[in-house]
Amino acid sequence: MVQSKKQQLRVFVVDDEFIIASTLELILRQKGFDATSFSSPVDVLEAARSGAPDLLISDVVMPQFSGIELAIRLQKQCPHCKVLLFSGQAATAGILATARANGHNFEILGKPVHPTDLLRKIKEAIEVGPLSPSITTGAPERVNEFETGGVRV
Repeated sequence: MVQSKKQQLRVFVVDDEFIIASTLELILRQKGFDATSFSSPVDVLEAARSGAPDLLISDVVMPQFSGIELAIRLQKQCPHCKVLLFSGQAATAGILATARANGHNFEILGKPVHPTDLLRKIKEAIEVGPLSPSITTGAPERVNEFETGGVRV
């Protein structure tokens, strides 16, 4: 039996708010992805030494270092890993602009990230290749946003 690309895709999800990372992991697993959640960017780099992810989904603003810095480090370690970032803070545009000026093109989704939007972006990454260097903002008031433990994702 041949597995689909979606079932084979190894995804690392990182957010310093564990409930968000673990909720996204659960959503991705339910859709057939091999997803693992992390609350520390350092743990992501350590795990990638054992097996490279196909896709990194990361929050931008985290205490140890930013998701952009994590993405840059991870892509040095795993050059074929694609990156999708998300953030609830408007201040990330400056960080993203600096990364782009240094040749790193990452897409940022606005929090809250609706599961349908996230799955669509993952599908685009799988089918089209590298994610485009644009900023997409999430709709702040969707009726059908996924909520768990009082946290919207």
